[in-house]
Amino acid sequence: MMEEYLWVLKRSELDLMREIEPERLAALDEDELLALHKRVRRARNKHVTNYRRTAAKSVNAAKSRGAARPKGGKDRLRAEAFEEALARVSERLAEVAHEQAELLKAERLAMAREGKWTGPESFNASTGAINDEGRTRSHQKTTGGQKRDASSRSQGARRQAKRDSR
Repeated sequence: MMEEYLWVLKRSELDLMREIEPERLAALDEDELLALHKRVRRARNKHVTNYRRTAAKSVNAAKSRGAARPKGGKDRLRAEAFEEALARVSERLAEVAHEQAELLKAERLAMAREGKWTGPESFNASTGAINDEGRTRSHQKTTGGQKRDASSRSQGARRQAKRDSR
């Protein structure tokens, strides 16, 4: 599908398209994919903007938007090419991000099974290491603040006192 668009692309744009070949995408890590995604998105937005501007200029002369559509055909084809490229990069980025999330989840579950807490108190920012003394905390039910919790308890107490006085 991409081959039909390649004839309208410039040399620098073709270089960008070569970066989304499947074997090249497979070799990229998450950060590199994010950078490629950003570059492809910027190229797509550029050509969409160019197409819309040229079409908007020709609407007055053509007296309708439908008649103005054939103008700017190369920009439209370039925008479509980069739209498809963006979809491919986004799909690969989603796969890699999901894999990384699963690895992180497994790592955190393993640490939790060992009884080590990975919260901010156990993380040493200067060395970048996790302290061994960090243990899981006991959970305390709270809604976000002591004042709010106290207010909720006192409301319950007032309701119960009202019922008891009947």
